[in-house]
Amino acid sequence: MAEAVTRTLPAQFIEDLGQDYGKQIAALTSLPVDTSKFAPQVAAQDQLQTAAYNQATDAATGLGSFQPFLTKAATAADAATGLTGTGAGTGAGSIQSYMSPYQSQVIDTALSEFDRQAQTQKASQAQQALGIPGAFGGGREGVLQAEYQSSSDRNRAAIQNQMLQQGFQQAQAARQQDFQNQQGVATQQASLGGGMQNLAQQQIKGLGSLGGIQQSQSQAVLDAQRQANQTAAYEPYQRLGTYGSGVAQLISGYPGQSQITQTPNASALQTALGVGTGLAGIYGGLTGNNPFKAIGGMFKG
Repeated sequence: MAEAVTRTLPAQFIEDLGQDYGKQIAALTSLPVDTSKFAPQVAAQDQLQTAAYNQATDAATGLGSFQPFLTKAATAADAATGLTGTGAGTGAGSIQSYMSPYQSQVIDTALSEFDRQAQTQKASQAQQALGIPGAFGGGREGVLQAEYQSSSDRNRAAIQNQMLQQGFQQAQAARQQDFQNQQGVATQQASLGGGMQNLAQQQIKGLGSLGGIQQSQSQAVLDAQRQANQTAAYEPYQRLGTYGSGVAQLISGYPGQSQITQTPNASALQTALGVGTGLAGIYGGLTGNNPFKAIGGMFKG
């Protein structure tokens, strides 16, 4: 009895598409993907950020630019401190440094004039004493002259001391004024240094902020390029995936074709030969002889 086998096959054009899809996906997946084209990258520091860093670390510029002012302030402060001595001696900062260089000349001139007037007064007093008959003897005149000389010396010393005291006070006042001036200079230099420091800090902050904006923009460009490279690398896979989805939809949605395969019955001769072959095999296996020899001999006669 014949046997019938029924198979449902897709349309030929769908089968062709499926075979083409299989070839393409095998070829595509055999190629490695170059992931270096879309590896993550970090944008380098912007030039403004580099400038801000250099200014912050360079001792000659940036934050270090106020150092000369601080140095001057320290020098002025040291000079002012040097003026707080006792005022003795001739070293820097002493009262002697502020004495008028003409003071000794003034004192010498004043004392010379005092001596001249004293001698004139002394001579006039002697003449007056001599002009009075019997007023003074030699001893009395000597005593008078001695007293005058002693008084004159005291006056001379008092005048000299007064002039020295005035010179000292003037020098002391000048020294105090110089001290205040030096303190003012130190304060001013320190203030200028602080102002320069603030300006430098603001400049560094501004450069850093602008540099950060530029770096962010560069990073955004790198990220966009990376995304574009990744999209380009996987575009064939996405395209082939779309192709495969379309083929799958066609297979599932397009009606298939039925194909029936029949196996015909064997003829009488085939059946007999089959039976004979089976029996001959059995007989031969038992006796070791080939029964078809006899049959062959029959056909030869």
